[in-house]
Amino acid sequence: MEELVTAVRRGDADEVRALLASGADPEVLDDGLPVLCRAVAAYDEPVAEALLQAGADPLRRLPDGSTPLLRAVDGGSHHMVYALASHRVPLPAPEREELLARARHWVETGVEAELRRRTGLTGPVERSRVEDDEVGWWCEQLTLGGLTVRDEHRAVLTTMEERYGVRAPFDELVARALAHPDRDHVVWSDVVFTLGRRLDEETWQWTRDLLNHPDRLHRLLAADVLLFLILGDPVRGGDPFWERGRELVPWAEQEQDPEVLAVILQAMTHDSAPEIEAVGLLHLAHPDPRVRALVTDALRQSEDGRSLARPESLTAVLTLARDEDPGVREAACRWLGHYRGPEPEVGDALVALTHDERQPIRTCAVSGLAYRDDPRCVEAKQRIGPVDAELPFDERLLDVSRYQRRQEAAERS
Repeated sequence: MEELVTAVRRGDADEVRALLASGADPEVLDDGLPVLCRAVAAYDEPVAEALLQAGADPLRRLPDGSTPLLRAVDGGSHHMVYALASHRVPLPAPEREELLARARHWVETGVEAELRRRTGLTGPVERSRVEDDEVGWWCEQLTLGGLTVRDEHRAVLTTMEERYGVRAPFDELVARALAHPDRDHVVWSDVVFTLGRRLDEETWQWTRDLLNHPDRLHRLLAADVLLFLILGDPVRGGDPFWERGRELVPWAEQEQDPEVLAVILQAMTHDSAPEIEAVGLLHLAHPDPRVRALVTDALRQSEDGRSLARPESLTAVLTLARDEDPGVREAACRWLGHYRGPEPEVGDALVALTHDERQPIRTCAVSGLAYRDDPRCVEAKQRIGPVDAELPFDERLLDVSRYQRRQEAAERS
């Protein structure tokens, strides 16, 4: 049993799984507490998952009256809470209410205030940023007197309320997100995810009205939620707002904040209304590259290979292909690579992009030439350069070979 304790302390999930498979007790104690509590305190989700799979009880009542699940709530990681709460389905009603009450207490008290209350200390709090490399979210971790917590309690409460059928008021969810004003913060992202899954007219209207708020953060949150609503819920297969991007045109025309405008454009360009193309052209020379990079998404072309792009739209994309910002050039390159119109300047622009300083742009341009059956793709392929073997293989690297096979087949016939 000491081997399992050591492996849990070391965070060796493979060794933990091997020991559990060999018959180690998942409820073995470490300093008087189940080893699951050690994994929870270390935010070690793989080890916690292994212990849960082997039968560790997240609802085991401990000497201080808590449970591993409640300790996870105190720790503030909404991923860890979800793992423990969803292990036993359904979670009994008393434990469910206890979980929600504990999370709500942290939200109402405040993370730093509760940390100070529990430690009884008044000194400085050590703060650090913790990033989730897989999802791209981040949170703040606070440590005082040997006690460490993360500031995700609003996300814990939001996620668990939704799981247990509690519909938090729209304004309350907005307040939770704005307490962590960063699109990549766990709480902001979780609120967007929660509101974006509601897929009802009421949420759409409340969110759209929020775009009129004088504060840019309120408008940014609204744009984020509208984007999620328009994309729909892939789990349920719903997309009731897919073609309502045109409703955002007035806000896209008047929005001055570049970050908010970029998200509004990203949301509205999933629609194909003519007025959306006009909005895209309106922002062709916008000073912020995040906005210019989204212009091409508003400029439509046919899906059947025939040219339906208007001359002014094509001219705009050719202008963007020479933009000083690489993100804008790459967006223009993708558009040109899918364009099937016969205009020779399209091929010329792609050839120019095969000399770009960025390899992804060079790769995209060569692929576009190959799909246009432009023989210049063969020579241009040499300009792509060595590819990093550590990165996933890019299928576009095969497009020139496919072009050559098409040519050979045509010659044989």
